[in-house]
Amino acid sequence: MNGTPAACGPWAAELVAALTPGLSQVDMVVCPPLALIAGMAQALSDSQVAWGAQDVSQHPDGAFTGETSARLLRDLACRWVIVGHSERRVLLGESSDTVAAKASAVVAAGLGAIVCVGESLADRESGRTEAVIAEQLKPLAEVLARPGARVVLAYEPVWAIGTGRSASPAQAGEVHAFIRAHLGGLGGLGGLGVPVQSLRILYGGSVKPDNAAALFAVPGIDGGLIGGASLKVPEFIAICQAAAAARRS
Repeated sequence: MNGTPAACGPWAAELVAALTPGLSQVDMVVCPPLALIAGMAQALSDSQVAWGAQDVSQHPDGAFTGETSARLLRDLACRWVIVGHSERRVLLGESSDTVAAKASAVVAAGLGAIVCVGESLADRESGRTEAVIAEQLKPLAEVLARPGARVVLAYEPVWAIGTGRSASPAQAGEVHAFIRAHLGGLGGLGGLGVPVQSLRILYGGSVKPDNAAALFAVPGIDGGLIGGASLKVPEFIAICQAAAAARRS
């Protein structure tokens, strides 16, 4: 919940000015607070950068005061929507079933869903990381298996969100590998012939310029879900450059 309408244009202009040909193969998406989406869309309209939303209602329309439907986000030319961010799971009590319903609504509207999963510090210390993530993935199986669905997963350990701590490249790589292996065994996904290895999985959790290259070099980590570092354009661009270098290698 950062930024202002007045700051939107200058931030976007600085970002666009920093884009170089070497970043042309990097997919970039900016997801500002809802009130800033229209301004961000206008500022980024002629660039390679897409825009999206930080959340969505699971309902298509109706008497849900304060909520925003996927259809309305589509009308704002959003291409992506983040669902299940750890802050919404922890602070607002969103269940994995609710997250899956939101992802389903996003996909049904023709948008792409960036679905977050991750464990708490207590879960990790008690050895329950895989069990927790498996439970979060379970209701998503049907959405992931839907033909033509654009779904990106984001592994974000709750203990690394906004804390300055980050999972080591080895820790992150282990979880990414588990997610792919687990989804490969879920009924429906393999049955539809969807190759699990083509599924994009991002890492999110205190990604910064000084650790991005090491994280993106790990096989199976396909990019980052960037939080605080995205507020400063030079830091965000440095992370994108690390992603570009990883893709070239």
